[in-house]
Amino acid sequence: MEILSIDIETFSSVDIKKAGLYKYAESEDFEVLLFAYSMDDQATQIVDLAQGEEIPPVILQALTDPSIIKKAYNAAFEWYCLNTLVDTPIESWRCTMVHAMYCGYTTGLGPTAKALGLDDDKQKMKAGNALIRVFSIPTKPTKKNGQRTRTLPHHEPEKWQLFKDYCVQDVNVEKAIEDKLINFPIPEYEQMQWQIDQVINARGVKVDQEIIAGALYISDRSTEDLEQQAKKLTGLDNPNSTKQLTEWLASKGFEVENLQKATVKKLISEISDPEVKQMLKIRLELSKTSVKKYQAMEAAVCKDSRVRGLLQFYGANRTGRWAGRLVQVQNLPQNKMNTLEFARELVRQKKYDTLKIIYGNVPDVLSQLIRTAFIPSNQSALLVSDFSAIEARVIAWLAGEQWRLDVFNTHGKIYEASASAMFGVPIDEITKGSDLRQRGKVAELALGYQGGKGALISMGALDMGIEEEELPDTVRRWRSANKRIVDLWYSLENAALAVMRSGNPVGVRGLIVARESDIMKGLDFLTITLPSKRKLYYVKPHLKLNDFDKEALHYYGMNQTTKKWEKIGTYGGKLVENVVQAIARDCLAVTLERLEKQDFQTVIHVHDEAVIDYSHADQLQDVERIMGEPIPWAKDLPLTADGFSTNFYMKD
Repeated sequence: MEILSIDIETFSSVDIKKAGLYKYAESEDFEVLLFAYSMDDQATQIVDLAQGEEIPPVILQALTDPSIIKKAYNAAFEWYCLNTLVDTPIESWRCTMVHAMYCGYTTGLGPTAKALGLDDDKQKMKAGNALIRVFSIPTKPTKKNGQRTRTLPHHEPEKWQLFKDYCVQDVNVEKAIEDKLINFPIPEYEQMQWQIDQVINARGVKVDQEIIAGALYISDRSTEDLEQQAKKLTGLDNPNSTKQLTEWLASKGFEVENLQKATVKKLISEISDPEVKQMLKIRLELSKTSVKKYQAMEAAVCKDSRVRGLLQFYGANRTGRWAGRLVQVQNLPQNKMNTLEFARELVRQKKYDTLKIIYGNVPDVLSQLIRTAFIPSNQSALLVSDFSAIEARVIAWLAGEQWRLDVFNTHGKIYEASASAMFGVPIDEITKGSDLRQRGKVAELALGYQGGKGALISMGALDMGIEEEELPDTVRRWRSANKRIVDLWYSLENAALAVMRSGNPVGVRGLIVARESDIMKGLDFLTITLPSKRKLYYVKPHLKLNDFDKEALHYYGMNQTTKKWEKIGTYGGKLVENVVQAIARDCLAVTLERLEKQDFQTVIHVHDEAVIDYSHADQLQDVERIMGEPIPWAKDLPLTADGFSTNFYMKD
């Protein structure tokens, strides 16, 4: 099969980091500047489109030919941008970045090349970002540059040559990464999922520009009012200043280590001084970051009122789950108001004073309305449907915890059933809102992945009224009621240790833990093969003592706290969490494919939820049926879905 490796450099006055690829390429001044390519691993060639050169006809033909594979690092960019020049089918594209992420590496071309240990001549040029700032974005006009707003090749010929070299080098690096990973391919099924992802991202979702404009206006008014109240209350020049406010609190007799949200909330509940309490409430309101979501929508919305590119395929490369981009739909605030429609109209009409009188906490209202800015196309409805307790179902299925499977195959009340199993109380006596149900709920949310007392506290156990000294007993009771899940933690951990010691694969509950290496290319992985046959990769696995002086599996990956490529330790519960979330992700992937094949147009999906733009709200039952269909590789996994039809996105 012929392979065409590609890298391009472009210009647009739209900030791609804020607005995303689709609005970036939609700009009237968008232009492909350079086109570097290599056919079948031949020497990389560069076409200087900015200076009048043309892509050779044979390469143009290759771009349109579905039988010729096109490869690029972050291929979504090349595919979409090149479609402004020539129709190139998504089915013929492969993304080397996704390949790297599938194998446990990171998103950046440079960091991935470094993590793979590529030779210096196969590393990304360090001057690249500086050259992009020169040629790919508008130039600030100055007397020195003749007040020009853009740097063209003839303005900086030496730098332009470097830019061409940089483009060529990116192709070479991409090819080197592909060559390094060639013996660890992406399954064809995942390739198809990536293609579906491109379709969903390019489709986008419509946004209500009136509510966005109203929210930004009201946020400005609210911030101004709150700041004036704070100044009047404290006498400070800048009550937003942590230093100034900390000193003011100290003058009132309250010494605080920080002013983080959790600290402020705790103080509000503990103190009685009305002035201090009021100021801290203002601080909380001012700290609401909901306006950033509206700003992100405003920056990314295209000419047809749609926002595109909200999802990153394989964004969480340990589990393969999607990550959010731009508006970050994966972490939208909940909405708990029962007057959403009324509040929406007030915001759309910029009725700040009315909103404040009725609701009081304006930032909280704006926060709850963020979801509602996503709306259906004209004469349509949004169908919102999600899997019911999918992680709890998957872990029960994987561990073979039969009493839990019985719950999910019948009434589905896992919180009540869990409390019943933990405390020996008949399930009929555990009512919604009762203390036992609360205990069952917090235990279910906190303890499935080997969590203990700390996990219960993080999940809000103390806020529910559970005493701290009761927490160890809660942990003990939950583990006693879920022996097969506990066994799964230790079985998977022991399997990983055994594989590292012997090199022989080990099977655990339908999973296969193995050591996979390519000695010639210097690659070494611990892999876990899932029921879907997709694999989880752990790079450079090794054993060393953990913080408890116990031998444990360690590997290299992106630390989510430091955002650095470094050594990471793991344990049984964490491995189970990876596997369960990965299986749940695969269930969603199957469902997204089924929905597309039956002409249901998914516009957003979040973990276990699909949001579909459809013209007939009475199709909801069909969506729920599709989401509840058995998964081919997990036919006995009990899945159900609940949904609703709405005129704007919300949580039911």
